[in-house]
Order: sequence, then structure tokens, then C-alpha cells
Amino acid sequence: MNDIIQKLNSSIINMDIKEAIQFLYNDHKDKVVFSSSLGMEDQVISHIIFTNNLSVKVFTLDTGRMFAETYAVLSKTIEKYNKEIKVYFPDNADIEKLMTEKGPFSFYYSVENRKECCNLRKIKPLKRALAGNEIWITGLRAEQSENRNNLNFIEWDEGNKIIKFNPLIHWTTEQIKEYIKINQIPYNILHDQGFPSIGCQPCTRKVNEGEDFRAGRWWWENNSKKECGLHS
Repeated sequence: MNDIIQKLNSSIINMDIKEAIQFLYNDHKDKVVFSSSLGMEDQVISHIIFTNNLSVKVFTLDTGRMFAETYAVLSKTIEKYNKEIKVYFPDNADIEKLMTEKGPFSFYYSVENRKECCNLRKIKPLKRALAGNEIWITGLRAEQSENRNNLNFIEWDEGNKIIKFNPLIHWTTEQIKEYIKINQIPYNILHDQGFPSIGCQPCTRKVNEGEDFRAGRWWWENNSKKECGLHS
């Protein structure tokens, strides 16, 4: 697998994002998917996919705990591009059991509880969305956290047994904002209010000046790696 990953990285290194996605699609056809969190980075990729009519399946995960502003982005994106974004929900039996046994805010009480909630609301739906596919396009950027600054364009995701493509890995926040402005791309207004990284409403707060990009995610876990497990 390492040889395949290295070959793909070498092949796309000088391609723009549109060309790289088309290149991957030519090899893997209808087994290429893009997961959008509806954040700024993902809105850039959605714009490229939709405006170029690239045959890539686009999906998002609705955990049941999203900000109203996030739903507004989803609505505006569908309206602007008139393209399908498939929505995956958690299994209702999982959430009913969790809420009944541990209440609505169990994730505040321990890292284990928080990871359990993330697993049910994010990881399990993600695995359904990725099942049967071969290429997973993401909006990961090296600038987002220390855990992500060593990523390549093409990675092997062992947990999901899938090739991951990170087309924006070297983009800066300013480049993202400028691209959105120039192309008039719908984006989450919370980004203008101190929320660089937006997840579930109870687990996301405003980031204060000087804090890390992901300091607002699971802020009560000061010693955690600030990841939910989607991109372990």
C-alpha cells in the first residue's frame, strides 16, 4: 500500500485541486466521496466539485447537535449549486440508549463518555458513508493542529481502510477566506464570531485571542488531542 500512496502523491503533486480530483475519479470512478463538515475548508472543496461538475459523491454528518448556523450553510449550499449533499444521521437506537442511560450531557463528565458520544454520532455514521468507497476527500489542513502538520496530500487511513486525499493540506486560513470571498461561497457566519473550528453546539465555544485553532473544541479537555476520531 505504501508504494501506491507514494505513486499517487507523486502523480498529483503538480496538479490543481480540480485536476487531482478528476485524476482520482478516473481511476476509482464512483468510489470517490467527499465528507463535508460545512466548515470553511469544506465549502471551498464543495465549490470546486460542484462548479466543475465533478462526479464525486458529497455527504455530511448530522449529529443531531449542530448549530442553527451550520444548517443554514447546508441550505444555502444546496440552493446555490443545486447539487445533492447526502446527509447521514446516527442510529436512533444508539442515541436513545445513550440519552436514557447517561443523560444529554454525559460527554462533559469524562473523556471516555465524550468519545462514546463522538463514536455514536460521528464515527459510526462515517463508516456507513465510507463503506464500499476507495477514495475519501477531506478538508484537513496542516495549520489546524499539531496532529495534522505532518500529513501528505495522499494518506492511507488504516481505521477506515481507505485512501484519503487532503487537497487543502498546505492552504492557510487567509487563503481559504480569500477564496471564499472571491467566489462568493456560502460559509458559516460563526467563523466571523471567533469560531474557527465548528462541531456540535454543546462541544464548541468561541476561541479567544492567542488560543490554538481547535481550543474551542472540547475545551474542558485541556490535555486531550482535540480530535473526535474521524481523522485519527
